[in-house]
Amino acid sequence: MARPRPEPVQVVKQRRDAALKALVEGVPYIRFLGVEFERRGDELTAVMPFSDTLIGNPVLPALHGGATAAFLEMTAIIGLSWSLLWSEIESGALEVEALAAGKLPRLPKTVGFTVDYLRTGLPRDAYARAQVARSGRRYASVHVEAWQDNRARPFAQATGHFVMPRQDG
Repeated sequence: MARPRPEPVQVVKQRRDAALKALVEGVPYIRFLGVEFERRGDELTAVMPFSDTLIGNPVLPALHGGATAAFLEMTAIIGLSWSLLWSEIESGALEVEALAAGKLPRLPKTVGFTVDYLRTGLPRDAYARAQVARSGRRYASVHVEAWQDNRARPFAQATGHFVMPRQDG
């Protein structure tokens, strides 16, 4: 019995990129802040390009704490959702066309989110990565770190707790 031929790498990459784009564009606040996501395999890095509108204290100048917290929370939600969708994306079971048409999966709901501001967010691009600590059928816990010039020196970190969307079907 012959094994089915694997899909070409480009087809899989296009499916991954289209799924991520649809997931991110489905959250209007991500677009509002200009946050982008870079994908390397199954790892996502969120990028919040600097803008003068993100400054909270013009005297320092420093990034607004609310923009920082929103950036961390969005990174956690998209990172968690991406980890849930990964196996469906890889197998081809996820219909990317349906995602692009607006039929997005339900996102996890935040029930608790604690932000630690470790140092001043400077007026420059910020980066963040989420690490799923636990993900079950009902509950998930995610840790996020944000940095600017040096990943070893985060300027903020957060831990989020989420109620998972029900799996219908």
